[in-house]
Order: sequence, then C-alpha cells, then structure tokens
Amino acid sequence: MQIFPLHPFRPQGDIPALRQQVRALVAAHEHRWTPLQRANCWFSFDPEFSRAMGAAGLLGMTWPKQYGGHERTMLERYVVLEELLAAGAPAGLHWIADRQTGALLVRYGTEAQREKYLPGMARGEVYACIGLSEPNSGSDLASVRTFARKTNEGWLVNGQKVWTSGAHKSHAALTLLRTEEGSERQQGLSQLMIDLDTPGITIRPIIDMTGTHHFNEIFFEDVLLPHDALVGVEGQGWKQVTAELALERSGPERYLSSHVLLVALIDAIGPNPNDEIAELIGRLTAEMWTLRQMSMSTAAKLDAGEDPIVEAAIVKDLGNAYEQALPRLVQAATDTDLAGSSALSQLLAYYLLAAPSFSLRGGTPEVLRGIIAKGLGLR
Repeated sequence: MQIFPLHPFRPQGDIPALRQQVRALVAAHEHRWTPLQRANCWFSFDPEFSRAMGAAGLLGMTWPKQYGGHERTMLERYVVLEELLAAGAPAGLHWIADRQTGALLVRYGTEAQREKYLPGMARGEVYACIGLSEPNSGSDLASVRTFARKTNEGWLVNGQKVWTSGAHKSHAALTLLRTEEGSERQQGLSQLMIDLDTPGITIRPIIDMTGTHHFNEIFFEDVLLPHDALVGVEGQGWKQVTAELALERSGPERYLSSHVLLVALIDAIGPNPNDEIAELIGRLTAEMWTLRQMSMSTAAKLDAGEDPIVEAAIVKDLGNAYEQALPRLVQAATDTDLAGSSALSQLLAYYLLAAPSFSLRGGTPEVLRGIIAKGLGLR
C-alpha cells in the first residue's frame, strides 16, 4: 500500500520567468535586511516589501480578479513562496492573510466580507492573524472556551486567545469561537472575522527567548460584533478550521524556515569542505529535497480541490523534525562562535533558541501523529 501517493507538481505558465520575477523583487529590497531579519522570515515584517509584492501581483494569486486576485494556480503560488523562503525575504505582514485567511474567505465568506478584506490583502496593505489557541488548553484546539453569544445587536464575545502570531500588526483575526452554549469538543464551534480595532479588544505581547515579538495574547471583553461577522456556517467551525490548517501545515515554510542557515553554512565553508561537513551538507540537502517532493505533492492535491489533511500533517511533522535538527547538527560539525558577527554565527545562535518552537506552531507532533494515525486507520 502506498501510504503517501504523490500527485504530480505541474504548474502552468512560464515558471522560470516567475522565479526570476520574485528574485528581482527580492534583489531590489534585500539591502535593508539583516541576517536575523532573514531568519524565520515569515515572522519578520517589512511593510514596503509586502506592498511591493502586492503591486507585482504576487499576493492573492489564486483569488478571483473581482476581489483583487489574479486567478493563477496554487502551484504557481507555491513557486513564489519557495523563492521567498529560500531568500529569507521578510514576509510576515502579509503571510497569513495570503496563505489561509483570504483563501478561507474566498471559500466560505460572504460577498460583503470578500469585498471588504480581499482587495487590501492582495495589495499587501491589510494583514490578518488566526485566533485559535487558548490558555489552559495546550494543543487541544477542540477545548475552545472563548464564547460568542448571539444577541439582537450582534455577537457578544468574551474570552482569550494566546500565541496569536502577528496580532499586534494585524487588522483582523479569523477566530474560532464556541457559539452554542453547552456544546463540547468539535460541536458548536464557528468562525468569526473580527476587526482588531473593535472596542473591548486588548492585545498584549509575548516576547520569546530570542527577544522577538511575534506572539501575542488577545483578550475579548464584551466585544460586540455584527451578525455578519460570521464566516461560513454557524456550528461548522471545526470543519472549516481543519481545512484551513491543511493550508497552514503543508507549505514550503515547513521545511525552509531555517534554510538560510544551511546557505550560510555552505557560504562559510566554501568549495572545499572536509569529509564531515560535506557529508552533513549532502544529508541535509537530500532530506530537504525529499520534504520538498512531499510538500509539492500536497500542494498539487490542494490545487486539485482535495483536502489532504493527513498528508499535510505528515509534511509538517517531518519538516519540523528536520528544521529542529538542522542547527544542532551545524553546531556539532563546526566550531562556530555563537557570539561572532558573521552571518553563520548570528543565524546559528538564533536558530538554536528558536527551533524548539517550530513544532508548536500549527500543531504539536503529538497532535499531528494522532491525525496521521486516525487517517491511516490505526486509531
């Protein structure tokens, strides 16, 4: 039995020209970026670059033209993401809106919601975040307790979200809420699109071990939202959010987040590495290439209209293991001074601290392996 049947990755159009377009855009902006800005680049922020991406037609690529999109294929978009990650281009401001929030609004949103949010997202000017995790829930997303009560005036929201990436820079949050009183687990959940300037919302920073601010807590205190903030069908939030997570878990960011460290290693070592370093570079490159094939196959399934939830979980689990091992392997094979000023020193010091968090965002290994086991009929 073939557990992970591969779908052919055959993007349409002139792909070499598309890659060159992205590389030219990066070249025009990269003089501003430090090595640490390139590290974990889809959590680094550069509003000028996000607007330039929008102006170049590289955001909202798969969305309908009537909402500012470009009606290109998901596989063409994958090529763009791959180029951005390989270059370490700071794309954090537009990343989530372009990757999943906009796609969910195209699929489930109302006409008014699409007209309100999508054109600005496609221009690289409207940013979004995802309200999922909550305190005291760990990785148990189905234990959501933040409640939205339907009133005559609208939805009244109370509760708290945590680990919300980019909330302090975002205009809106696509948020999973419990909307049916007394419901438990996956039942009675809905998604609401929440403008973050609404009265009653407080956003507080969470500073990570590297000193970086991209995580946040969001507090909702009697936040009144209009009835039309509901995205999709009331009570179908779990089904919608699992489709959204397939977009989040399977992309090239699941194996290329620390790619700039591998590039820095190759640049620092030069053309004549010793046997140990040559073996390490070969091993890491081969593993990355395998993950790339799996990720591209999953993208091809998404492009074909499928929901490859199990495949996406496999890509994320294996990709996280690769990314977390990479800095430890580089440290063990080199005598890099972590306090040094070289790109390799700065990046290695950063990734040694940041890499443990890679398996938290988008679902822990335990959650992912449970999804995989269930999908394979093992539980």
